[in-house]
Amino acid sequence: MAETRVDDVAGSVLDSIRQAILDGRFAPGQRLVEAELCARYDAPRGAVRAALIELSHERLVERSHNRSAVVRSVSPTEAIEITEVRMCLEGLCAAKAAERVTESEVQELRALAQDMRRSAMDQDETAYGKLNAALHVRVRDIAGQSVAAETLTRLRAQAALTRLNARTVQQQYRTALRRGGPQYSLPDHLAIIDEICARSPDGAERAMRRHWSNVIDALQALKP
Repeated sequence: MAETRVDDVAGSVLDSIRQAILDGRFAPGQRLVEAELCARYDAPRGAVRAALIELSHERLVERSHNRSAVVRSVSPTEAIEITEVRMCLEGLCAAKAAERVTESEVQELRALAQDMRRSAMDQDETAYGKLNAALHVRVRDIAGQSVAAETLTRLRAQAALTRLNARTVQQQYRTALRRGGPQYSLPDHLAIIDEICARSPDGAERAMRRHWSNVIDALQALKP
């Protein structure tokens, strides 16, 4: 029982620090001092250290001997590499989703498309962003590709450091990131939904890859 409680504390601390990084409360380049984290999360040093080790495996944190961990920053070049891998895996998931989609899931995706159109018309980028994320997660769920989904979750977390870098370091990132907004990506997302609902694996993969290719093009423009 005691070991279970320790594991629960370590898991809670890991989740809390990870979310703080992704929310921007810990910025790229910021030092993560173990003693400060222990006080902030009322956690033992062992749990904090284990969390930082795991976050370094997830490439959200960098650790070096005898120095505090720091939140990673993602350069334009690395952001492109991450997005290229995401494009391949997301394309695979879209193709598999088109093969496996049920009639009830088709209706669900059609409803999601309607919600995305509505939020785009209302120029509600916050709502659209949530629907965007929900669509990609749902495609992975329908695809049933657990290995791809796990890898994509990690890559998405690393990509979040690019977004955070945009807010805190380089204003020019904002231009690329707007490619995820409704004025740029709604046609892409509607095409993905249409191809999956039409049960066209090749079409769904092409639509998904085209979507991520547009993001890559925007990121390419940021390279020195």
